Amino acid sequence: MTRKSYKHIFFDLDRTLWDFDSSARQTFEDIYTRYMLDQRGIATLDLFVDVFNGHNDHLWDLYRNGEIAKELLRGLRFERTLATFGIDDPGLVQKMSDDYIYCSPRNVRLFPHAKEVLAYLGKKYFIHLITNGFEEVQWVKLETSGLGPYFISVTTSEEAGVKKPDPGIFAYALGKASAQASDSIMVGDDLEVDIEGARQVGIDQVFFNPNGRVHNNNVTYEISSLDALMRLF
Repeated sequence: MTRKSYKHIFFDLDRTLWDFDSSARQTFEDIYTRYMLDQRGIATLDLFVDVFNGHNDHLWDLYRNGEIAKELLRGLRFERTLATFGIDDPGLVQKMSDDYIYCSPRNVRLFPHAKEVLAYLGKKYFIHLITNGFEEVQWVKLETSGLGPYFISVTTSEEAGVKKPDPGIFAYALGKASAQASDSIMVGDDLEVDIEGARQVGIDQVFFNPNGRVHNNNVTYEISSLDALMRLF
């Protein structure tokens, strides 16, 4: 493959730089203990997390498609999780939702080499971020993790008015960065949201695949560790 010359590298945040699952796990451990959920019929933390993730993933699909508002998503995922275990407690739902939004971006977990890679690439390229996460939460993550200063521009879906993989958010991010699709590349973990979304607007892609997911997608590059970016670019 002929190596293209890029000027701009766009990153996804959650599950690409920020180890979302590890951070969320710590948050759930705190919530499970704080509200003594084992005494309310939720036998194990793993069971609680599995049920939550099922509801949360479904609701996030609806949110990405514009079918529900984020305010509804935030509470409904806990309401449905507790309801699965026969718990009807609106006050507890609100407390858990508030705790999750506050604590999760402060339980900092980054993938190995995240800062090292950004520092290295930042000497050669303009580095940007495109994220679907809730705006106020993502800014806290950037501050608490120390990632913020590495980015020339940050585009959130709330700012852009559309969410990945909608081409509109990529076009918005390109405009904000004064970049062209032809001299840009997108690094992300989600084949549909990040990789196919970028492809739709002519942006090359790096699929971050630390778990070795098997797929048939034609991606520009694929890596299993972030430090591979220092060899690619």
